[in-house]
Amino acid sequence: MGFYAQKVFPYLLDWSMSSETFTHYRQQVLANVQGEVLEIGFGTGLNLPYYPNRVEKITTVDPNAGANALAQKRIRASTIAIDNRVLNGENLPMADNTFDSVVSTWTLCSIANVEQALREIHRVLKPGGRFFFIEHGLSDDPTVQRWQNRLTPLQRVIADGCHLNRNIQQLVRQQFASVTLETFYAEHTPKVLGYLYQGIATKAL
Repeated sequence: MGFYAQKVFPYLLDWSMSSETFTHYRQQVLANVQGEVLEIGFGTGLNLPYYPNRVEKITTVDPNAGANALAQKRIRASTIAIDNRVLNGENLPMADNTFDSVVSTWTLCSIANVEQALREIHRVLKPGGRFFFIEHGLSDDPTVQRWQNRLTPLQRVIADGCHLNRNIQQLVRQQFASVTLETFYAEHTPKVLGYLYQGIATKAL
């Protein structure tokens, strides 16, 4: 990773994702998380204050050392035990069937091999475990889609690999047979950035 990705982008990420709108969505996604938890794309730790009290330990992974440095203050302030690791979600060192819950918030847009990351998420979940996610991606409006396709090359540069045009529903359903999902536009957010997929995918028993 270069200077921009590690020294500049983490501050932009933290600022842009700290709004009341995104905080509300975080609270919704995390409300039913339980057991042994893995968070993919931990970033600057913005989810930490919103995990339920019943969560005692979270393993976190993120490849960006700059974002991880910003996360340390939130880690120290948390009452939850955190196993914090700087690595990507495409090749997880954890054993099969380890976690009750996996969490991803606005992360699948930026992973280079997102299909492999989702295979890893499925692998490390216990049978019956659940993948909780909220992601932005490809709109169902053809006009918005055209702009998302046009702007994605620029977005990848300024937002550390972020794609505007990934079909998150299709990607998740490739790995999970059981998926509950809703799609909507985020409030106070441009449509090209704000088409959201929020859901829970469950690993078969």
